Amino acid sequence: MKTVEFTVRTGGRPTVVDLTGELAEFVSGKGDGLLSVFVPHATAGVAILELGAGSDHDLLESIDDLLPADQGKWAHSHGSPGHGRDHVLPAWIAPSVTVPIVDGRMTLGTWQSVALVDPNGDNPSRRVRMSFLAG
Repeated sequence: MKTVEFTVRTGGRPTVVDLTGELAEFVSGKGDGLLSVFVPHATAGVAILELGAGSDHDLLESIDDLLPADQGKWAHSHGSPGHGRDHVLPAWIAPSVTVPIVDGRMTLGTWQSVALVDPNGDNPSRRVRMSFLAG
């Protein structure tokens, strides 16, 4: 298995960051197998979705709607507003995804991208681990 970790600057604000280009470069020329993408953080996740055309904004808005940042709502209440909410995010947006790789290319659909989803403004950077398991 080949594993590489890189850092993504999130700017310390809620954001959705496209990882697809970095991942495609990592698996290029590697043949067939599986790509695991993992973020070792308790307040961020990885999602496969369409990016652009407002989807990024819609995702962050839906997180706010489903999991309000109201500080008094969460038992885990230290940190910035919404920090407790951010700790339950991985139950909805998992910290990892697996993508099949064929001939060194991700088998994503036409409009699919792999993105880091980070609603937590307390961390201006995140680590992303890519692992390729040859088939």
